[in-house]
Amino acid sequence: MKIWVDADACPKVIKEILYKAADRVSCELILVANQPLSTPRSAFIRAVRVEPGFDVADNYIVQHVQEGELVVTADIPLAAELLEKGAEALNPRGEFYNRETIRQKLTMRDFMDELRGSGVMSGGPPPLSQADRREFANALDRFLAQN
Repeated sequence: MKIWVDADACPKVIKEILYKAADRVSCELILVANQPLSTPRSAFIRAVRVEPGFDVADNYIVQHVQEGELVVTADIPLAAELLEKGAEALNPRGEFYNRETIRQKLTMRDFMDELRGSGVMSGGPPPLSQADRREFANALDRFLAQN
């Protein structure tokens, strides 16, 4: 069992939850980014640095993830690819992506991207709240208990 992290945009607090969980349950945690990452010393945690470029980290994860493994990402197109491969995808707010709703999420993402591109709307999601952090930790714990 491995947990993969789309680490370029993953909030630090979520990474810290993941570090503790990996050590607690002796699970391999792999953070993939196109910039240097600082991770705690652990036999279960490693960082993979990929070349800079659009979707390079995402492509690396898709190429290496196995069915049933977990990927932490806020990237909806990446989550869709992962679900196609049979992997699990969890966003930093504690929501699992699933096959029933991923197309709807992709459509909404594209619509919001169009609005931002036309100047109608700007900005991204709100900062992670304490409730979001709790939801993430609880969802991760449930996943680890089942696997």
